[in-house]
Amino acid sequence: MIRVFLVDDQNLVREGIKTLLGLSDKVLVVGEAADGAAAIAEIPTAQPEVVLMDIRMPGLSGLEVIRALAQRSELPPTIILTTFDDHELVLQGLLAGARGYLLKDVSLARLVEAIEVVHGGGTLVQPVLTQRLENALAGRGSDALTEPLSERETEILRLLSGGYSNKEIANALNLAEGTVKNHVSNVLAKLGVRDRTRAVLKAIDLGLI
Repeated sequence: MIRVFLVDDQNLVREGIKTLLGLSDKVLVVGEAADGAAAIAEIPTAQPEVVLMDIRMPGLSGLEVIRALAQRSELPPTIILTTFDDHELVLQGLLAGARGYLLKDVSLARLVEAIEVVHGGGTLVQPVLTQRLENALAGRGSDALTEPLSERETEILRLLSGGYSNKEIANALNLAEGTVKNHVSNVLAKLGVRDRTRAVLKAIDLGLI
């Protein structure tokens, strides 16, 4: 069974998800937290294999929890629980290290499937919400690439989508940090966007990553 940890400040939502998961013989809820501080403290101890993370919470948000755990290399595969109003927060969560997102009214079958996907190393990017995210970010530039990305640029773009900094990318690829900065600038130029967030979003839209 896949060990799952729930993070949501709304007791009704948290209990509802826990009840749903209790109907499946594929997952086991090993812990839960009602706020970000508790999540940061308890997730490493509970050692879940997948985390379901509310993105909007008082105090520390889900985004802040994801960033804090990722910085300490203690972030399990994480699925953001979201609504259609959380476009930019969801994207920032994905860039920070989350593996995907689900709407809070998800069915049991879809929820269990999603847990299995991220547990197996996969990601979840739903086309409908991706389109809404895309529409929420103005100025993404033209729909086509000005010129094809090189193999190295595509590799760096994938790492950008995982939330890696220039320094981390440089270490991972054994490159100088200045070289990585140049590659990132080239990627932005070829995608016709002005920042990393829009670069990742457009790359998803174009099927590049």
